[in-house]
Amino acid sequence: MGVTELGKLIPQDARREVKLEQLSGRSVALDAYNALYQFLASIRQPDGTPLMDSRGRVTSHLNGLFYRTINLVEAGIRPVYVFDGKPPELKRAEIESRRAAKEKAREQMERAAAEGRAEDVAKYAKRVIYVTDQMAEDAKALLTAMGIPWVQAPSEGEAQAAYMAARGSVWGAGSQDYDSLLFGAPRLVRNLAVSSRRKVGEEYVEVPPEVIELDKVLKALKLKSREQLVDIAILLGTDYNPDGVPGVGPQKALKIILEQGSLENALKTVLKGVKWPVDPLEIKKIFLNPPATDQYRVEFREPDEAKVLEILVEEHDFSRDRVEKGLERLRRALSKAKTSSLDSFF
Repeated sequence: MGVTELGKLIPQDARREVKLEQLSGRSVALDAYNALYQFLASIRQPDGTPLMDSRGRVTSHLNGLFYRTINLVEAGIRPVYVFDGKPPELKRAEIESRRAAKEKAREQMERAAAEGRAEDVAKYAKRVIYVTDQMAEDAKALLTAMGIPWVQAPSEGEAQAAYMAARGSVWGAGSQDYDSLLFGAPRLVRNLAVSSRRKVGEEYVEVPPEVIELDKVLKALKLKSREQLVDIAILLGTDYNPDGVPGVGPQKALKIILEQGSLENALKTVLKGVKWPVDPLEIKKIFLNPPATDQYRVEFREPDEAKVLEILVEEHDFSRDRVEKGLERLRRALSKAKTSSLDSFF
């Protein structure tokens, strides 16, 4: 998901690796669905199946959300989760394509299971990931009980997070994707809502958070505006036109926009014969003027520990001892934040 090819253009001097503690005191609007997908993909049993409660309901997302959020708060970070609303109409074809790919992966997983190929079952299981409406509602309920704010976006969660960052309601937008920059976030924080260790082959490698600043990206690429960055992304491929323009890679896309000045000019010249699955100028409008709401409050509260226990232990069979220890960590972290920064955390 997201503008993966765009990342290849962003130079190292526009990226800054940081430790969680270096973000202490910062509020970050996190793409909630992006985070939940990460939890569902990474928190799994040896056979590739997600964690479940006694009634067969998936709980990997709640496990990741609870403990990762505590880790962030302990580091002094103020997470604000932003949930997707209705996707833009232009995204319908891509959503259908993803759904078909998941169904194909499900068939392959079932075939592998029937043939006893455990390794393939685990591989295909990670491709069959859905964040259901119920999962999202359960996540919101848990965050409310923990005293952590969340925001319901009218459309794309990343667009809402970027809007909040641009307004100064939060310091930055947190996501694995680069779309946040296209939507106008002044700072993108990557690798924040996921584990700091990631498996590559047979080994685990450290994946520290990184901060990417929009102004530095534009300066490094010699672009005059975010609009030109959006133009480049459209040539490379976005969630609305995943394949981009055939034969156009990162460097060529940059060269085209630097020479032509804009996507509009390029469509009249070097891109005149290109066939587009959707109108590229409509895609551009979504990135430059996405639906967003200012009806939100970034307010941290004292956790309702009884409610957290009810959700995780009584409803979903989490270990009471582990959850109580997690709540103790959260309580200490919130107390420390309140003491060190007066009431700014609440």
